[in-house]
Amino acid sequence: MTPCDGGNRRNLITPSTPLGTGLWRLSLFALAVALGVLGSSFRLKAEATSYDSAQFTSGVSAVEVYASVIDASGQPVRGLQVGDFEVLEDGAPQTISAFTAGDFPLTVALALDHSFSMAGPPLAAVKRAARNFLGALRAEDEVFVVGISSRVEVVAPAGSARHQQIAAVDNLSAWGTTTLHDSILTSIDTVDGSRGRRALVILSDGDDRYSEASAADAIARARRSNVIVYPIALGKLRPPLFAELSTLTGGRSYHARDLKGLDETLATIAAQLREQYLLGYSPSRVPVPGANEWRSISVRVKTPGVSVRARDGYYVR
Repeated sequence: MTPCDGGNRRNLITPSTPLGTGLWRLSLFALAVALGVLGSSFRLKAEATSYDSAQFTSGVSAVEVYASVIDASGQPVRGLQVGDFEVLEDGAPQTISAFTAGDFPLTVALALDHSFSMAGPPLAAVKRAARNFLGALRAEDEVFVVGISSRVEVVAPAGSARHQQIAAVDNLSAWGTTTLHDSILTSIDTVDGSRGRRALVILSDGDDRYSEASAADAIARARRSNVIVYPIALGKLRPPLFAELSTLTGGRSYHARDLKGLDETLATIAAQLREQYLLGYSPSRVPVPGANEWRSISVRVKTPGVSVRARDGYYVR
């Protein structure tokens, strides 16, 4: 199993900012994410006492950045402070006004290819790795299990018990074609409105068949979302789409040519999703609502020998 993208990654964005440290202050980011209006203005009030009780009034426009910092072995780097990070927007340094490290609420779509091309050992390996991934998540993490075949189906919704989600994985059988592009759109739509971090983990041989959506549609939807994508290609080929999705959303793509290491890869992704840094800043160049403008983001870490993965920019809507 080999990761297919390296070097620094860029940034995940939406309106939302926590002030200071502590989970109770993450509430400030959560509501803005739910509002989903990047260019809107709001002032943070640090009076919230729970994740869902943040209040905003008109004032400063804010951007959030979820960043994974990885060492040379692919493991999360812990213990970094705000001074270890640099954030640039369109090449201009930004002042980090909010910083939190540690676990955050997570909603993840686990999309599993169970088409005829996955019949036999590939599907068995995918089921085993998916079970382990589900077991590695926290009880409070929300998970959608999505089946990919001739139709895209949420086989286990968020809110179902973990054992029900595992049972849904076990019940998948090889059937139909691989509507991969459609499944990406459906999975992103399913989790994008959730609170906190949102992620999509895809396991597929990557050979799309008969989707209504194109690869360009999938890329455009991912770029406009707040979902970190971790695609895992199974078999001989890895579609270019997978690397592009991971790069623009701040995730990481993998290629499992012989299915070895698949369990370890899913465990690594689960660990990376648990150990992230949340940074917030107010853009020095104030966004104009309705501009439909793309702004690039770059996050750097001063610690040598590590890499950063985060979304590469955001749209001002």
